[in-house]
Amino acid sequence: MAWELKADRPIYLQLVEIIERQIVSGIYPPGGKLPSVRELAETAAVNPNTMQKAFGELERDGLIQTQRTNGRTVTEDEALIGRFRLKLARKHVADFWQEMKALGYTEDQVVELIRQTTGEEFS
Repeated sequence: MAWELKADRPIYLQLVEIIERQIVSGIYPPGGKLPSVRELAETAAVNPNTMQKAFGELERDGLIQTQRTNGRTVTEDEALIGRFRLKLARKHVADFWQEMKALGYTEDQVVELIRQTTGEEFS
């Protein structure tokens, strides 16, 4: 099944975000081997060169490493993965907050809406 990619932003950046999310959520665990560029490109229905560019970004960020004989693996640096996880979470919260403000909600109303929607209590 192809990944959901949009035409409004560079494809390789969307691939980076998807793979980051897969790493921080544990789909690809610390030290785990990643599928090859060709395999992931086929899964995402993109050109292998585009996937290679995304892998280059992830490698520059330190999330993945190239091992000459073993392909690419996820970093074993769990603190780095945790920082990326927090960065992604903060971005989602900021985007959500901007959307809620655009709809005219106050902070208290947003918190109450989250409580009602999830059924969970916040401290």
